[in-house]
Amino acid sequence: MNSEHSDGLAHFAVTIISKDRPGIVADTTEVLYRLGCNIADSSCTMLGGDFAMILIISHEKPFTKARLSDEFRALHERTGLVVHLRSLHEDELIKQPDDGELCLISVYGSDQPGIVYRVTRLLADKSVNITDLNTRLIGTKEEPVYVLMLEAILPAGMTVAATSEMLEPIRRELNVEIGVRAITPVSL
Repeated sequence: MNSEHSDGLAHFAVTIISKDRPGIVADTTEVLYRLGCNIADSSCTMLGGDFAMILIISHEKPFTKARLSDEFRALHERTGLVVHLRSLHEDELIKQPDDGELCLISVYGSDQPGIVYRVTRLLADKSVNITDLNTRLIGTKEEPVYVLMLEAILPAGMTVAATSEMLEPIRRELNVEIGVRAITPVSL
């Protein structure tokens, strides 16, 4: 199936999950490079013992999902990487306007259930759009520390100071440190 877009490109989402090992990114991007694909957006991370990648790619039309699938099938047979492909429709590529301020919210505290839920529920209820989220367990086995880092776009009119104040009750209830700071975009 070929994705039809007004920009003359076929767009696809590629999701890859594998047991972590060196070379996953290189193997994946080699396939895309050989095919002449462009990586428009990507996120990669290690989760436990697995490695996960999500890429948004494009290629000049005509280009089919079947061709992409054939190349990744060969990679799977050679390396065992699990690949999922999805054609993207034009309405899925429209970037949402970033009218509000971009900020980084960090949460540090004793590992306990509910940290991610409580913070993200409050942000969602206030129409804060989370654009990136990562968690890690650091510290020692005896004293584990849970770290939540998220990037978010505040709705128009909401300030970093107001966001910090809004998170104060959760900070007290969960006995965690919460920091909110603006991220200043840099034009190149």
